[in-house]
Formats: sequence, structure tokens, C-alpha cells
Amino acid sequence: MLDATGRPRGPRRINWINVSTVLSAAILISAEVFGAAFAGGWAFGNLFGLGDYGTYALQILFFALGIVVMAAFIRSGMRIEPFTARE
Repeated sequence: MLDATGRPRGPRRINWINVSTVLSAAILISAEVFGAAFAGGWAFGNLFGLGDYGTYALQILFFALGIVVMAAFIRSGMRIEPFTARE
């Protein structure tokens, strides 16, 4: 059967190889992104003399930016390596 867009409908199965590939890469890259976020917050906080609370604020800001980067990475990975496939 086809739906209104002309795409076939039917059961989908999870492609575990693609899921594990994208999630493994996400774990590796997230370790680097969040490590850099905390180190960068600490470095800029000390460089500009912002004190403890300023440093924590920068770390939180960079951590939030890291979450955005990781969400974009996973979405791009899902586009390239689809998590589901038609049977």
C-alpha cells in the first residue's frame, strides 16, 4: 500500500547496526564536547577574573551549547544512517 505521499507503508524494523554506530559516535564526541565545555568555562572564567559563580555560569552556558551540538549531531546521524527500515 502507498500513503498520500507515494511512500510505501508497512511494518518497520529497527536497524541496530545503524543505531549502535550513531550512538557510539555520539558517546565519543559527547565526551569531547562536554569536556571542552567545562574546561573552556573554567579557562575563560579565570582568564576574565569572573570568580566562582561566573565560571560556573560559563560552564553551564557551554554545557547547554554542547547539548545543542550533540542533538544536531544525532539528528544528522539519523539522516545519514536511518534507525528504521521497511521490511
